[in-house]
Amino acid sequence: MHADDWSPPPVLLTVDLVILTLREGRLCVLLVERGEDPFQGMLALPGGFLNHAGEQILDAAHRELSEETALAAGAVHLEQLAVYGDASRDPRGRVISVAHLAIAPGLPEPVAGTDAMDAAWVPAEAVLSGEVALAFDHDRIVADGIERARTKLEFTALAMAFCGEVFTIAELRQVYEAVWGTELDTRNFYRKVQAVKGFIVPVTSGRRSTGGRPARLYRAGPKTALFPPLLRPVPSGMEEETRKQGE
Repeated sequence: MHADDWSPPPVLLTVDLVILTLREGRLCVLLVERGEDPFQGMLALPGGFLNHAGEQILDAAHRELSEETALAAGAVHLEQLAVYGDASRDPRGRVISVAHLAIAPGLPEPVAGTDAMDAAWVPAEAVLSGEVALAFDHDRIVADGIERARTKLEFTALAMAFCGEVFTIAELRQVYEAVWGTELDTRNFYRKVQAVKGFIVPVTSGRRSTGGRPARLYRAGPKTALFPPLLRPVPSGMEEETRKQGE
C-alpha cells in the first residue's frame, strides 16, 4: 500500500470505572443497567466515551465518577487500572477502554446516569463467581480491579481508602476481610498491623463503643508502603499443593 493511500483506522476511546466500597461489611462494585444497545438491559460498569476530542482521559474518568457517585476527585482514591483493546470486545467497532479503579468509604445509593436504566451496588463475589453476568468484557475488568485492590492491600496503605477519617482496628480488619474475602484471626491481625510502623496512628482522645469495652480510635499514618507487608492468608488446600510442587 502506498503511503498516500493509508489512513488511520477508526478507533473510539472510552473510560470505564471499577468503583468499590464496603456496604454492610461486604465488598461491593457499582454496576449500571444499560438503557441502550448493545447489551441493552444487561449490567455493566459505569463509564462512557470521551465528551470531545480535547478531553483528557483522567478528566473523563473524574467526570464519570462525579456523574455516578456525586463525589469530587479529591474525595476518592482513583487510579488507572489497565487498557482493554481486544478487537471483538465491542460490537459497535474498535473501542478501546481505559479502565480506572475508584475506592471510597460509605458511598451512597447510586443514581443512574442519562444512558442507564438503573444503578446498584452489587456484591463483588457475585461478579467474580459468574453469578452476575456483565456486558462487554466488564467481568474481566472487575476481576482485574479487585485483584489490584487485594494486592495493594498487602503492600500499601490502600485500606485507608475504604475507611473513614478515624476507625478502630476491628473496622480496619473488616476492610481486609471484605476485600480479601476471608476471615482473619483477630489477635494475629492486631499484631501484624502494630508491627508496621507508621501505618496507623492512635487518636489522642476519643474511643468508640462497640457493645463492650470502648475501642481505641486510629487514623491513617504517614506510611504509604507497608513493611513488613500484610500478606493474604494462603487459601486452604494451596499450602499442600505448593509443597508438592516444590518437591
